[in-house]
Amino acid sequence: MSTLPAGVDRRTLKRKAVVASTVGTTIEWYDFFLYNTAAALVFGPLFFANDEVGGVLLAFSTQFVGFAARPIGAAIFGHYGDRIGRKQSLVATLLIMGGATVLIGCLPTYETIGLAAPILLTLLRVLQGIGVGGEWGGAVLMAMEWGHRRQRGLMAAWPQAGVPIGLASGTAVVYFFSGPEFLEWGWRVPFIASIVLIGVGLWIRLTVLESPAFAQVKSSGKVTKLPLAETLRTQWRDVLKALLVRTAEQAPFYLFTSFVLVYGTQQLELARGDLLLYLIVAACIGIVSVPFFGWLSDRVGRRLVYGAGVVLTGLYAFPYFWLLDTRVGGLVLLGMILGLVFHDMMYGPQAALISESFGTGIRYTGAGLGYQLASITAGGPAPLIATAILAGTGSSTWISIYIIICAVVSLAALLTMHPRDPALDEADDASEDDAGQGAARGAARA
Repeated sequence: MSTLPAGVDRRTLKRKAVVASTVGTTIEWYDFFLYNTAAALVFGPLFFANDEVGGVLLAFSTQFVGFAARPIGAAIFGHYGDRIGRKQSLVATLLIMGGATVLIGCLPTYETIGLAAPILLTLLRVLQGIGVGGEWGGAVLMAMEWGHRRQRGLMAAWPQAGVPIGLASGTAVVYFFSGPEFLEWGWRVPFIASIVLIGVGLWIRLTVLESPAFAQVKSSGKVTKLPLAETLRTQWRDVLKALLVRTAEQAPFYLFTSFVLVYGTQQLELARGDLLLYLIVAACIGIVSVPFFGWLSDRVGRRLVYGAGVVLTGLYAFPYFWLLDTRVGGLVLLGMILGLVFHDMMYGPQAALISESFGTGIRYTGAGLGYQLASITAGGPAPLIATAILAGTGSSTWISIYIIICAVVSLAALLTMHPRDPALDEADDASEDDAGQGAARGAARA
């Protein structure tokens, strides 16, 4: 049965779905990483009355709250995404995430309203976490479910590329406003400017059609009534595997992009502006490398590409800090670039690797939940753990050991993963029938 409107070219719809997913994800991650950068650089003195290390720890604690809220967002929007559709959920997550970001930019500081400042900051961070938690599953599925079985890695990697684009753009805006006025008012501008991006993202997303795979499920009347309960009943092992396989990607990533700003400025006494510039360069490379590794996973296999990224990240744990510790600009930049490239080897194929493990009826919920739970176990605690280790030992040795442990956990989980996706294959076959019928109609008209 046809799942596409009559006379509509599938390739055009596919391109629109990819653009909508990638643009929306870029905006969401711009907002999320903006907070991470501000937490490392300014939120300590602005929102917490404490010493330097204590202020950073408290700021990273509010950052962790956002990570803890992400699985909640995945469960809420996974439910509606699997019952109503991917598109509606993606519009809602964009509004929640963007609204919270703009309000953070308007918050009074601790000096103005006292304890209410960190409380309000934490509540808005929770909303950010819920928004981005619901975003990921819908964005990658909207793109992946439009793609053919031979290009799912690449299709799902385009929304993943929203991470380095968001990281680069968010860091660039902070860099631009990182002058003497940054602590006074400059840090607010990137947050408030998010309102422009929200408008662009909404305009694009409202023009996209639902994915063929979900449309087929919905038209057949096989929509799952309680996606979360069904996921936990039938595929809880796959959720656990997704959580564990992300450990080597998630924890080191926030060390390479957030904690590095603390380590570089406080431990190594490097210029904040230089570190931000290096991070922008490293993130820009990811705009190419993430889709590339997604494409490569379509050719040689997801587990092979992902496993290579895990192993290289583990092997790089000590050399990363050796390069930073030289304090030589070119070597510091090289260290930051290599860390993110090894991360991208995992992040490129990751969306397809995880999503293909779940059936269409619970894919938004299952993939999103497994993906976002790693935020609690790996991504959120990582800067806190690293900051505490550095404060306690004055050395990066145990931080490197921590990265190696993360790699071992992910490699063990990866070896147990065997993605299966019969529902997606059926949607491919139906879509090929649509394309064939469309070509026949075009020949007949000619």
